[in-house]
Amino acid sequence: MKVGRAFQITVPGSTANLGPGFDSLGLAINRYLTLAVEPSTEWSFKPLSKELQGTPTDKENLIYKTAYKVASSMGKELPPCSVSVTSDIPLARGLGSSAAAIVAAIELADQLCDLGLSTQDKLEMASKFEGHPDNVGASVLGGLVVGSHRDTGTDVLSISNIDMDIVVAIPRFELMTKEARNVLPEQLSHRQAVEASAVSNVLLAALLSKNWELAGKMMDLDLFHQPYRKKLIPEIEEISIAAKRSGAFGVALSGAGPTVICFAEMGEGRRVMENVAPLFGHLSVEQLRIDRVGSTVTTLALNEGTSK
Repeated sequence: MKVGRAFQITVPGSTANLGPGFDSLGLAINRYLTLAVEPSTEWSFKPLSKELQGTPTDKENLIYKTAYKVASSMGKELPPCSVSVTSDIPLARGLGSSAAAIVAAIELADQLCDLGLSTQDKLEMASKFEGHPDNVGASVLGGLVVGSHRDTGTDVLSISNIDMDIVVAIPRFELMTKEARNVLPEQLSHRQAVEASAVSNVLLAALLSKNWELAGKMMDLDLFHQPYRKKLIPEIEEISIAAKRSGAFGVALSGAGPTVICFAEMGEGRRVMENVAPLFGHLSVEQLRIDRVGSTVTTLALNEGTSK
């Protein structure tokens, strides 16, 4: 990093799976993790949002540890920086907080060490760290993403012309991805896998053709993860009924949960939110939008990012 250079990294959160698109479908949302980076004599992280309370402020920070691995893998050393961090992505709620941190770390290493990473490089690195491409793909590219991550490579496509309203019901409690994965079966029979994959394929085709009713139907027919995880989020059925009565065409767990995400045609989201919110006062019910840009890096005037 050139002396005196300051920059800002902005990464959107995401929802993943959309029901049956397990570990392969993701959608970027307008919740953001933002890093304001300035040169310094030592590494420090300044959490400026309530969502970040308790996160490490030194080299134990996930963002630093990931950036260090990226730089080291390419024979580079990270120059010390002061990083002011803001976020309105709740932690461990199924809205892509860890994926956003991974993408931000890769962008950080790329900028500080002049790595010259391509978009494909970032997608492959992020997918290796996360284990799957749905959340990280959405955070990198924006829009609706369809991805496949294998030992031999990573392929992710972004579709930006998806138009639908989003309403989320966010519980107060956290649900760690590891816990949510522990309830899943180790394997499905060949017949079950074929059926589950077919449902996922039809979901994607329905979204692309704007057949919203069919998309919602496929979300309900997921066989990969929701039948096993619903017991961890007992209100999902009640939320689903209320949302669909209010105009939502589909309801699913957001990622591993516990957030429940409701999809509606454009212009219907506010009605869904206003009808669902009073019924679940202990949940945070909000309307979100699709982020179509993905992660960005912008130059800052020195001290601009940490003056607040």
